[in-house]
Amino acid sequence: MISMRYHIVSIAAVFLALAVGVVLGSTSVSDRLLAAVSGQRQSLQEQVEDLTGERNALEAQVAASERFDSAVAPMAVQGQLERRSVVLISAADVPDEQREAVARLLRDAGAEVTGELRLGEGFADPDQADQLRRVPTELLPAGWQLPTAADPGTLAGGLVGPLALLDPQTGQPQTGDQERAAALAGLADGGFLTASPGLRPAQLAVVLTGGRVEGDRAGDQAATLARFATQVDRAGQGAVLAGGSGSADGHGAVGVARADPAISSNLSTVDNADSGSGRVAVVLAVREQADRQAGHYGVAATAQGPVPSARG
Repeated sequence: MISMRYHIVSIAAVFLALAVGVVLGSTSVSDRLLAAVSGQRQSLQEQVEDLTGERNALEAQVAASERFDSAVAPMAVQGQLERRSVVLISAADVPDEQREAVARLLRDAGAEVTGELRLGEGFADPDQADQLRRVPTELLPAGWQLPTAADPGTLAGGLVGPLALLDPQTGQPQTGDQERAAALAGLADGGFLTASPGLRPAQLAVVLTGGRVEGDRAGDQAATLARFATQVDRAGQGAVLAGGSGSADGHGAVGVARADPAISSNLSTVDNADSGSGRVAVVLAVREQADRQAGHYGVAATAQGPVPSARG
């Protein structure tokens, strides 16, 4: 006869067997999972090492290419701007080394760099747009007229352009030395720009900007710089708007200029002025402007090509 104790022992044995089976099974599964994860980790580590090696190789190639471009750039632009004068205007976010490299290559091309204007932090600041609109009217030399547009970039360019550039018809300054100095001092007092000592008007201008503009009001900042460069272009023989990586994006100054036919038909642009080849494009684009032509160069999809055609 089967007793109650037999049933209890039997049931306990069944549960014990199930427990042992679960433990053994889970241990086996865990071992397999650990082995699989370990294998995947090893594979990913190998991929990371391969990609790191590729990245290092590409960085080395880019560095070598930049050294090569910088070495041959003076030969590529030699004589392109003989008997031409250029004023250099740069936005606040342009690194000093980039500004100096462009100025140096302009001189290598034979240009006389008559001075530099550095735009202040507040120049393209939307919060100071109203003040930038007022300043040109307050500093306007007698007999001058500003553009009819009301945006700050156009009004600022309508003042700065004739101060910095020679009359394209007569080749003479568009204002007297004292009036120019007073207007530039007023702009400096407002924090909008500073002029290098002894700045003189030039035939042509290069307007340098940084790269991609970030933030909620990036479009307004880029538009201010693009419209400013447009008025500078109209004030003399011509101008080139040149930016770094990302400047041809929709919220970059070069991108805004290229997207507006009224601007892009006359103002030349370069979207990779932070590279050796881009700086060559800047110089050749200035030469193109001197010949009353315009084009758009660099590496972005909106560029016509890497550089303009060199002329002898």
